[in-house]
Amino acid sequence: MNLQAQEKIKSFLIEDIGTGDLSADLIFDKNEQSSGIFVAKSDGIIAGLEVAQQVYDLLGQDATFIPTVADGDVIKKGEIIGRATGHIRTLLTGERVILNLLQRMSGIATFTHKAIETLNDPTIKICDTRKTAPGLRYFDKLAVKIGGGVNHRVGLYDGVMLKDNHIAYAGSITKAVEKVRKQIGQMVKIEVEIETETQLREAIDAKADIIMFDNRTPEQVAAWSKLVPETILTEISGGITLDNLADYAHTGADYLSLGALTHSVVAFDISFNSSKEEKGQVN
Repeated sequence: MNLQAQEKIKSFLIEDIGTGDLSADLIFDKNEQSSGIFVAKSDGIIAGLEVAQQVYDLLGQDATFIPTVADGDVIKKGEIIGRATGHIRTLLTGERVILNLLQRMSGIATFTHKAIETLNDPTIKICDTRKTAPGLRYFDKLAVKIGGGVNHRVGLYDGVMLKDNHIAYAGSITKAVEKVRKQIGQMVKIEVEIETETQLREAIDAKADIIMFDNRTPEQVAAWSKLVPETILTEISGGITLDNLADYAHTGADYLSLGALTHSVVAFDISFNSSKEEKGQVN
């Protein structure tokens, strides 16, 4: 994980620990050691295994996490996903932050994988949005990738997206694209959100790099995709759920963005048990 992720994890630990872990620090000597296991309590896709060692390292580099599976693996309920050994204080103090991130990331990866299977069209890539939990965007977007999806722009700084309000304030799609094009380099893409065929034709004439079909029916997407030159990428977005996702298969678009990948996360249930509780677990 990069330095940004490490700083985030550090802030999560500071939030949780404050001035110290009263429970662990008052019971266990700082040098007492033991081991434990992380066990899946759901079926799905595991993601975020690097987090555990990052947490232990930040707490003093006196515990080790050894995964028994890999990010992206399909996991069954009862399966051991990793073993930890080291100072008991570190194992207990880091437990909640590790589980919070592992459970959230695995939930996102699992949902992403399910969305890809539901769409069942390899010509359309499933991607995320900026609808992430504050402070967790790096982890949310990494989980989407682990689940088989691709990342949309990370933030406002790495891609231009001209939505309805940008266009309204600028006066037109053409004016908005022209103003942006004069000021950015060749590495930055311009995406334009459209809702009508008139807007579509204007975005094509303005030479947008990506055109987003916003809140359009599968029939509209299929018809409009045929009007877009191959040099321009297309994206479907808005009003899409698992219930209607399959309807957008084979509509000719390049990408389909799904806010639900990250804004409605169902955590993947994982527990941490001391090695004394390992008997009876399924490996």
